[in-house]
Amino acid sequence: MSNDADHDQPIQHLSTWTVDRLEAFTATQHGHELERIRVVAQSHAYRSDEPQHVRLRWAKLSLNANERLPGDTPWSRDRKTRQNFALRTWIIDHLGPGTDSDWDPEALAADTLAALALDPGQVIALSSSWRDLPIEQIGDLRRYKNKTAHLDRLVDYLPPGPAKDQLITWTEVREHLP
Repeated sequence: MSNDADHDQPIQHLSTWTVDRLEAFTATQHGHELERIRVVAQSHAYRSDEPQHVRLRWAKLSLNANERLPGDTPWSRDRKTRQNFALRTWIIDHLGPGTDSDWDPEALAADTLAALALDPGQVIALSSSWRDLPIEQIGDLRRYKNKTAHLDRLVDYLPPGPAKDQLITWTEVREHLP
């Protein structure tokens, strides 16, 4: 028999749930339980013993939970962006690119460039004296470093062109960021 106090407790053993059950549960969640769902779904996506189509479904669930996580601070938005880019890159790198936009390297490149509001020259200029900057600007530079962590692996999947050239520039800029 359950009581009202049970409703405030996290549900245990999400890792044993089927993808169907966890997808249905995710649709009803709006709080921090989504982080647990994201991690469980991501770990299933990483498993090598499940068929590729199942792993991609788990990855989609992880991306969905990640997108719906609460928080609208620059750091929480950046964290969600980083998680998104990292998982998408991992899938492309380990399961291969796909026609779905989440697994399409060119779509990921476009999403990455859209997430970088400043141009590389501005960021490199700021980073040259980052120790003298206010803490908020140092945080901005750190978020740029975090949002570009996946680029070394992604650029190998891109065809020659402006997007690839821009991302290669960002990989070079990243080396100078705090």
